[in-house]
Amino acid sequence: MQEYTNVRTPDDADQIWMLEHPPVFTQGLAGKEEHLLAPGGIPVVQVDRGGQVTFHGPGQLVVYLLLDVKRLGTGVRQLVTLMETAVVESLKQAGVNAYPKPDAPGVYVRIEGEECKIASLGLRIRRGCSFHGLAFNLDMDTSPFLRINPCGYQGLRMTQLKEVAPQVTPEQATQWVLNHLIEGLGNPTITEQKGLD
Repeated sequence: MQEYTNVRTPDDADQIWMLEHPPVFTQGLAGKEEHLLAPGGIPVVQVDRGGQVTFHGPGQLVVYLLLDVKRLGTGVRQLVTLMETAVVESLKQAGVNAYPKPDAPGVYVRIEGEECKIASLGLRIRRGCSFHGLAFNLDMDTSPFLRINPCGYQGLRMTQLKEVAPQVTPEQATQWVLNHLIEGLGNPTITEQKGLD
């Protein structure tokens, strides 16, 4: 991601990467040590995105947006809105009411009256191009989130698609998110598409 952003030229294509990570905590540029409560044997990696600490692991869809924001005529706020909308609309297709919050980027749902976070965001812009992106919890072990203050919020409950829409497969949700991102970017030509490995 960093290498592509550092060497790409105005003629290079934008890319959307969709992947999973092995279990890892990532600490953003604004990350504070006190939000790492008990990482245990899960590695903590300092990363150059915005935001605080979060957890990544198998069963979580991670989407990296490598976009020339200058060429697209957009900015950070619009990209955050694009990512939030893609997840909200995908959850709507799953029959789940979800929403973003202006003061805490990400996507949230209510479970028995409790506000829970289902997707986290973190971006970086360098040389007029974006990298990093979103993490959407699909069907994963969410217990490592209890070892941190997710996104810097003490007691924030994290949830996943499996809990709120067990009838929807991770593959369906992944395709929905990709479709909404592509639509939100104005339907660019996709030259190569790879699924989750």
